[in-house]
Amino acid sequence: MNQYRIAVIPGDGIGPEVMTENVRILQTVAAIDRSFSFEFQTFSWGCQYYLQTGKMMPEDGMEQLRSFDAILLGAVGYPGVPDHISLRELLLKIRHDFDEYINLRPVRLLKGAPCPLKAENTQNIDMIFVRENSEGEYSGQGAWLYKNSPQEVVIQHGVFSRKGTERVIRYAYELARKERKTLTSISKANALNYSMVFWDQIFEELGKEYPDVKTSKLLVDAAAMFMVKDPKRFQIVVTSNLFGDILTDLGAAIAGGMGLAAGANINPEHKYPSMFEPIHGSAPDIAGRGIANPLAAIWSASQLLDFLGYEEWGARIVDAIEKMLAEKHALTPDLGGSASTSECGKALAGILKQLS
Repeated sequence: MNQYRIAVIPGDGIGPEVMTENVRILQTVAAIDRSFSFEFQTFSWGCQYYLQTGKMMPEDGMEQLRSFDAILLGAVGYPGVPDHISLRELLLKIRHDFDEYINLRPVRLLKGAPCPLKAENTQNIDMIFVRENSEGEYSGQGAWLYKNSPQEVVIQHGVFSRKGTERVIRYAYELARKERKTLTSISKANALNYSMVFWDQIFEELGKEYPDVKTSKLLVDAAAMFMVKDPKRFQIVVTSNLFGDILTDLGAAIAGGMGLAAGANINPEHKYPSMFEPIHGSAPDIAGRGIANPLAAIWSASQLLDFLGYEEWGARIVDAIEKMLAEKHALTPDLGGSASTSECGKALAGILKQLS
């Protein structure tokens, strides 16, 4: 039996609530399959830890995480802790220091999921965003000059290395080839005359190695428009850190809401642990009420199973989520139901047992 050590960081707000159901589903899958198992270890890091210690994680936090096969993250952020601290000193630190340079975010409209676009069906909204996850606009480089004076100036650098840009675009080309899907690159070269011109250049250079992959390029503003007006034109999408962050929130809006939005932070070489998380944030306004939607966190668990090589189980989890949505069974209030977080998770575990 293969055993996988999973670090669990429930985090803030609704994070612990959705994480409980995430772990429940992984334990259910392992119990049904019986060829692998999980050992979970919980780390109580996040904003409450920061308020007590002045740090989002201990000094040796990254070293503690290094030996795990994967990381599950619930959510980050809470009132009283500045967002740039909570994000950069935990989530972004893990992404950067563990070289999780691929961020995979599925934007897929499941049967039964609410969609604000008229006459759209599930075949029209089915895309995977490959987002550069380790540098770009989130590199944290810049300067703040002449603070609190009339001459105050801030400079924020976007860092795009050839290595970093090539590897994310190549990953997207390989995925498009494997899935036999189209690949769209999204940039803003007409305004960002260094970084995005460079991005487009790398995309074209690598494209010569993949003549079998049908490609297109779009400016980010046009891409946002077409995601609403003509979403079926997108299958595999590759883009920078910032644009990927923004566009996948738009993707969540057209594919059922943030409660169905999952994300994987991947180190493809397995040199460091990869991290799996819902992208909905900590939602402190509903924390502790037992009504948070756990399905995004559970979808990220399916991505973890995909990454470990259990793609069939990853697909079964998504199928189970779709069955719940289509039958409107045990859904939380954000999806029009009245189920609690735990009721939703337990019902999904039951469906998985039925499907197996």
